[in-house]
Amino acid sequence: MTSVGDVIAALTDRFAQAGIASALADAELLVGHVAGWTRGEVATKAFMGTELDEDVVARIDELAARRETREPLQHITGEAPFRHLVLSVGEGVLVPRPETELVAELAIEALRQVPVPNPRAVDLGTGTAALALALATEVPTAEVFAVELSPVAAAWAERNIARYGDGRVHLVVGDAADVLTELNGTVDVVVTNPPYIPDDEKPQDEEVTGYDPALALFGGPDGLRDIRHFIARAAVLLRPGGTLVVEHGDGQGADVRAIATDAGFGMTMTHTDLLHRERALTAVR
Repeated sequence: MTSVGDVIAALTDRFAQAGIASALADAELLVGHVAGWTRGEVATKAFMGTELDEDVVARIDELAARRETREPLQHITGEAPFRHLVLSVGEGVLVPRPETELVAELAIEALRQVPVPNPRAVDLGTGTAALALALATEVPTAEVFAVELSPVAAAWAERNIARYGDGRVHLVVGDAADVLTELNGTVDVVVTNPPYIPDDEKPQDEEVTGYDPALALFGGPDGLRDIRHFIARAAVLLRPGGTLVVEHGDGQGADVRAIATDAGFGMTMTHTDLLHRERALTAVR
């Protein structure tokens, strides 16, 4: 028998030596995944001196070896938290980031302000369907359309929508320019987390460069190619007075505001995240 505290301490040291910044958090989450506990329960078990069976320790060690190679923890556990949701994730789809929760919050607030019983939203480039499902579950009268170009990513979206969509989230596979033309001029909120990293910039984290799909990361030479594409599509989808919410990179705020203004949007505003980095645009059609 080995104590929970000893296992966490050993894992934290291993992960830190592998260059993983979130070593302690990953150690606790991995133990919880194998043992079937929440992270809070793991901390309590460690404090109480709870011991683990050797077969559980062996399984933890097996998965820890994968994490040491910088395989994302979310790929190892098969799930990623996003607001109140736990989403299925894996190869071929972007792992949802905590920073994108701000984008969700902005879109949810806009959708809640729509003065109709069943507001309508579109999520362009949905990936896991994180944004689409956040809107649908937190605005329970909303109808949401989730658009994804990649069939591989769409398969993950389909799985999450089947779990959380409640029949109000509709997955559409295809290019945003070619789908949902029947909704033109009728949508209340368009939200998107497009690729926005310039092609010649390499993300520092090995978990990103080795596992996240390039299609979801890189947005052309200036990083703004897909932002232009999605903003132009949103200008057609949205009704007058509808709201656009776009995630973008730090330092892209002025450019994204200019793109939105050129596309006919007003009330453009850049929002910063908790680290005061430029994170998202809101604008009104």
